[in-house]
Amino acid sequence: MFYYRILRVILVIFFLNSCSNQKEIESKRKEPSSSSLSVIINKSPEDKVSHEKMIETLSEIKKSTNDKNKYLGDRRARQVRDIINKADSQTPDEKKWFHHRILGWAELNLGNEEEGIKHLKSAYDLLPNVKGKVEEKRVFENIFMLGVAWMRRGETQNCCSQFTPESCIIPISSSAIHLNEEGSRNAIQYFNELLTKAPDKSAWYYRSKWLLNVAYMTLGEYPEKVPLEHLIPESAFESEEPYPVFKNKASELGLDSFNLSGGVVIDDFNNDNLLDVFTTSWSSFTSPKYFLGKKDGSFQESSKAGGLEGMYGGLNIESADYNNDGNLDLYILRGAWLEEAGDMPNSLLRNNGDGTFTDVSYKLGLADVNRPTQTAGWADFDNDGDLDLFVGNETTPGTTAPCQLFRNDGDNGFIDIAISAGVTNDRFTKGISWGDYNNDRFPDLYVSNFRGKNRLYKNNGNGTFTDVAEELSVSNPISSFPAWFWDFDNDGNLDIFVASYSGNIEQLAAYKSNEPAEFEKLCLYQNNGKGGFVEIAGKVGLNDPVLPMGSNFGDINNDGYLDFYLGTGDPGYGSLMPNLMYLNKGGKQFVDVTMASRLGHLQKGHAVAFADLDNDGDLDLFEQLGGAYPGDGYRDALFENPGSDNSSISIKIIGETTNTSAIGVKIKIDITENGANRSIYRHVNSGGSFGANPLRQCIGTGKAKVINTMEVYWPTTDKVQRFYNIKAGTMIEVREGSDDLRFIGIN
Repeated sequence: MFYYRILRVILVIFFLNSCSNQKEIESKRKEPSSSSLSVIINKSPEDKVSHEKMIETLSEIKKSTNDKNKYLGDRRARQVRDIINKADSQTPDEKKWFHHRILGWAELNLGNEEEGIKHLKSAYDLLPNVKGKVEEKRVFENIFMLGVAWMRRGETQNCCSQFTPESCIIPISSSAIHLNEEGSRNAIQYFNELLTKAPDKSAWYYRSKWLLNVAYMTLGEYPEKVPLEHLIPESAFESEEPYPVFKNKASELGLDSFNLSGGVVIDDFNNDNLLDVFTTSWSSFTSPKYFLGKKDGSFQESSKAGGLEGMYGGLNIESADYNNDGNLDLYILRGAWLEEAGDMPNSLLRNNGDGTFTDVSYKLGLADVNRPTQTAGWADFDNDGDLDLFVGNETTPGTTAPCQLFRNDGDNGFIDIAISAGVTNDRFTKGISWGDYNNDRFPDLYVSNFRGKNRLYKNNGNGTFTDVAEELSVSNPISSFPAWFWDFDNDGNLDIFVASYSGNIEQLAAYKSNEPAEFEKLCLYQNNGKGGFVEIAGKVGLNDPVLPMGSNFGDINNDGYLDFYLGTGDPGYGSLMPNLMYLNKGGKQFVDVTMASRLGHLQKGHAVAFADLDNDGDLDLFEQLGGAYPGDGYRDALFENPGSDNSSISIKIIGETTNTSAIGVKIKIDITENGANRSIYRHVNSGGSFGANPLRQCIGTGKAKVINTMEVYWPTTDKVQRFYNIKAGTMIEVREGSDDLRFIGIN
């Protein structure tokens, strides 16, 4: 009897604590907003101080760029120009050669192509004089760099100056053939020379072989004019199966901003149920671009009106309604790859609901300690109803940059609890993703590290995490970049995708020539439903060498299975390789449809977002393009989905007790297709780790025209809502706790 009395007391205490916690969650929540009406926030004096402080800080960074930024600055060029100007007849040829080579590359990176080519040619002309005095690999490098410089010249004279929507998409179409042949002709000369001098099957051999084939393609002379011994087979530029063509519509819609590498978020920022586009460039001279979607399908550039002037830089962006006011906010990340020079503040841009944004980073404690980063993610890790923020920082030799986990304390701002939570990582973080892999209601955290083992931080449910990556064998690849949680096989359990970052053009050329190639393969970890994973990338056909940066996933053919796109490249000008589109075949296999779909863009692929921008029920593909150096800019692309015979449903989820963005909410829809029943699963997030999809979910339903049952699981309250017999081809709104669906419109 005494035992039962004690048990009853414990249960009462537990119930009272639960009620208290629930009241605490509710007290932190502002009044919910109607989906068609924004809450407008008046700027306080503290808001204005925070915003102006960020503008001033970024202005100072802009001023110091030339001296401190090794990618954007001209310090090296200035130093070497001075050395060359002081050289005389007594200066040894090997020193002249060295400095002309260095200056040539520096000028090219700055966009001074003629100067770059001139100095690289001066170094090349000195090669006979320095034979035996410099390493052979440096000789090969000089020849290769001169070929690459001419390739870049050809891109500038044609793809940039005479741009068409087909420019730089491989295989090169007739409308994108280079009319000014100077660049490609000269590049061919130097690549052919290197192919005769470099050791057979060496890295220099394969690099030259790849770019030689691409150069001939830009002239419309592939494969006929390519020397047979250096020809990459035509099958290398064909897809595994046919697929309808995506057409680049960015120029028609005014979305083809010319910029360097950066981020993109596509979502509805003004609550009119039309998707908007927000992009950044990592250049410390460039403000964000903000495009509002209009009812006629066009976009209105609203950056200045949005208060974004002077908000320079940003390699990546993440979106979330951090303060639960119904307006989607933005977090801009800065400092990546810059090591000690990357101590730049990130920006939390609060959406004021009136078309403007205010930087509240300093006000809320997010800019007190600044470390180099390009990856972050929002999740309610403690299930208290508001979103917390993990920032993945880059620890490199000489630069210690622990990761940060900012707990959202509402009006009191954010506090970094990474140390007590056990998630500092202390490695070179390049991608992070939140997802509840073990279905215990608490989101777990996957961290992708470059040149180090990855981590899977299991959420213990008490404010701490345990790294179980090695225990569960999910710590590879060693050199990885983008990563995400997704349910690629529709079994209701989250799987992990993590891409290697090691397949450059030399590996690509060897692989496409059906010759041995050494590279680290990407990993696809399939959740076994028992708390563990099995690596199956090779089994499902993912064997290619890849070098992805911006990447994301989405269902492009509305069959209910998630496909993915990899934006490829690295800072080097020679890394001209196609971005890649993989089609999911029923959760059993992936096939490369890059060439057939015309999505193989050669320019540096950074942030990627899948979104139904034209409201026709299928996902279009936006890619932020451009490289790291000032001379490697390019136009962003928007590839319009050609459509399919399948249907879809778009679902806008709004939390009440759960965070308003509904991040972490799980959706299950049951359909009957061709007489067979099946389920499709989604968890609400913005997709991959570099580029943000809309939080509104566009879910393919295959041939089914009706959703038999839709379940929405709310992790904060541990409750499920069910809805029945919903027509496909519609856009609906689900609000937590409401039994009524709101039909927004017809796709």
